[in-house]
Amino acid sequence: MPREASSPVTELLVRWRGGDREALEQLMPLVYEELRRLAHRHLSRERTDHTLQSTALVHEAYLRLAGQNPPQWQNRAHFFGIAAHIMRQILVEYARGRSAAKRGGNALTLTLDDAVALPQQTDVDVVALDKALGELSGLDAQQGRIVELRFFAGLTIEDTSEVLGISPATVKRDWVTARAWLFRAMTGEAPA
Repeated sequence: MPREASSPVTELLVRWRGGDREALEQLMPLVYEELRRLAHRHLSRERTDHTLQSTALVHEAYLRLAGQNPPQWQNRAHFFGIAAHIMRQILVEYARGRSAAKRGGNALTLTLDDAVALPQQTDVDVVALDKALGELSGLDAQQGRIVELRFFAGLTIEDTSEVLGISPATVKRDWVTARAWLFRAMTGEAPA
């Protein structure tokens, strides 16, 4: 994700925040493909028979973004971090709905990539991950946000640092700690 302080995307985000709904319409064509890649990344970790498609996930995220009061956008990376958070919420809601429909059977799973790398575990229940991430955020909001930005938004250490206004060294340190905490929370054992 390129880091451009005064990119057209950032300018449109600021205009949208200021109440210019036309800016949102101009923004979407500029970010649509990147949002699709983000959605595809999320869905590529899901089970193979998953019925939600990248396009549907992007459109649902768009509707939610357009229907709320936008935050004070810091930059392009901040926008994609929020979009990733919304996609995560959609997938968790979808998983909960699917689980409820099947009365607890076959909870939706996703495969964690090397970014989070819960050792010796390739499939993780997305609802359990959401719960563990919620618990982590309750203990340390910054670590929870780092996991969300790194894993769900796919941001780099530098972009995460920029969005949160902390040093890259702090992001790296908290990232390692958060991954270990999540592993323990989800498996009940210490990471190898």
